[in-house]
Amino acid sequence: MENSSLFIILSRMRVPFLVIISTYTIAITGLLIIDGVDANGNTYHMSIFDAFYFVTYTATTIGFGETPFEFTYSQRIWVTLSIYLTVIGWFYAIGSLVSLLQDQLFLKEIEKAKFKRQVKNLKEKFIIILGYNQITSEIIKKSLDQGLRTVVIETDKAKINALLLENFTPFVPILLTSNYSLKSLELAGIKKTNCKAVVSLFEDDYLNLKISLISKLLNKHVIIASKSTTLNHTENLKDLDVEIIVNPFSIISSEINMALSSPNILRLEKWLYKIDTLDSKLPLFPSGKYIICGYGRMGKSIYKKLSKNNIDVKLVEIDKNVAKQLNQENLDITFGTADDRQTLLDIGIEDSVAIVAATDDDITNLSIVATAKKLNPKIMTIVRENEMEDYSIFQNANIDHLFMPSKILINKTANALINPISDIFLRMIIKQDNIWASKLVRRLIEKIDNNPLLFEVEINEKTTPEIYNYLEKKNSLTLDILSRSLHNKEQSNNVVPLLLQREKESILLPQWEESINIGDKLLLACDKYAINDIEYISQNIYEFYYALTGEEKRTIFKRK
Repeated sequence: MENSSLFIILSRMRVPFLVIISTYTIAITGLLIIDGVDANGNTYHMSIFDAFYFVTYTATTIGFGETPFEFTYSQRIWVTLSIYLTVIGWFYAIGSLVSLLQDQLFLKEIEKAKFKRQVKNLKEKFIIILGYNQITSEIIKKSLDQGLRTVVIETDKAKINALLLENFTPFVPILLTSNYSLKSLELAGIKKTNCKAVVSLFEDDYLNLKISLISKLLNKHVIIASKSTTLNHTENLKDLDVEIIVNPFSIISSEINMALSSPNILRLEKWLYKIDTLDSKLPLFPSGKYIICGYGRMGKSIYKKLSKNNIDVKLVEIDKNVAKQLNQENLDITFGTADDRQTLLDIGIEDSVAIVAATDDDITNLSIVATAKKLNPKIMTIVRENEMEDYSIFQNANIDHLFMPSKILINKTANALINPISDIFLRMIIKQDNIWASKLVRRLIEKIDNNPLLFEVEINEKTTPEIYNYLEKKNSLTLDILSRSLHNKEQSNNVVPLLLQREKESILLPQWEESINIGDKLLLACDKYAINDIEYISQNIYEFYYALTGEEKRTIFKRK
């Protein structure tokens, strides 16, 4: 049945209903048959209504007296028996009802029905998030702040209670399910036209792949944000046309590579993620010998990037169980306790310039750093932090470069979902060199300030009606219409165009003379005054006319 909760009620309460009906029928039938005496001493028989009325209130032991006339002894004997009979029937029915209300299957179906109503009533764009934890909690907050609703699917009741305690506004519908199945995604509304994306950031790569496959089969237009920790899994996700693939370890190694070869691109990335300003201090990674402690997913990624930059790297692996596998790769790896003084001395900690603590245990990483600092106070420390709760501890550990895979997941996923043009821009600038990035940084600071705002705009009837109407009449417009100041026609606002996306074409740093078309998506760096003017130009006929002609539109004429 579609309404499973109703089916459970009918199934579990069928016998109690029959018992109540039977007891009432027996009691009422007896009153109809037994002779009574009216006020004049004449024999009479109760009507069906009178009998039903009397049994109804006596069955609950309320009692309003004998009606419509005083009973005979025969009637009183029958009523006495009927009271015991109907009360027993009610006790049985109420007990069955209490048992039903405590039944976990029934309660689960009630919650499922409530969840379905909440999803059905969602009219805004929303995303489906699978699994609730610290990472997805931050993504929910960022999404809600930007007006993007969220729906959560979770298998752990304790985590659902934690989500409810967050008291998100607006409310976040939650589905408790035994597994992340096709049915769960359907209940969460993946087939709805306003479902924008599905977020799957589990540690289990196979589970992420499975969810991505099911989601694409259910709705080929939905955007998938999936976590990947291996190159092979990334390729599998690409084969499914997954739009957002987040490999935190690959991102960390790329940031280190950028710090070594293109620090200004790293500066732009941190600005895009709102981590630092454009004039923040550049991270310095010295040349010399590096020690990587922990040759796992993060350690492998960093090792590849450092080797690519011709940097001497020494590896320490604390897990001897993987020794055989690593030896097959012909790597020079020392096996031992990474925070042991002698191990670090043997590998050359005293003449090393940097140490990377990349294990999946925070205490081990802190211990490695503490030991390394004692043996070589000048050494640069690069540390992986696994748990977000430990952030204050790591802050006090005097670490030079702290990398948190969880925060990288949050920044990358949220930015790609909420600011998709910004994410495309980031992927394009990573392919540029440091000189190109340096010029862009200088241009942004000189034109705007050290922390420009990002503004995404799409040329369509809803968000930019005046530009849309003008272009629809076969008129032509250039990008500089969005730079015009509404306070002085001789001046332009503080705006730098970063990206113009047109269908499958993406133009990096487009010129002001570039024409704009319906459907174009633009990424602009600007200040708040420029954003206000752009919105007025796009949506107000008089401001658009002023930006277009430099003259005030006369309000006496009607709009054609």
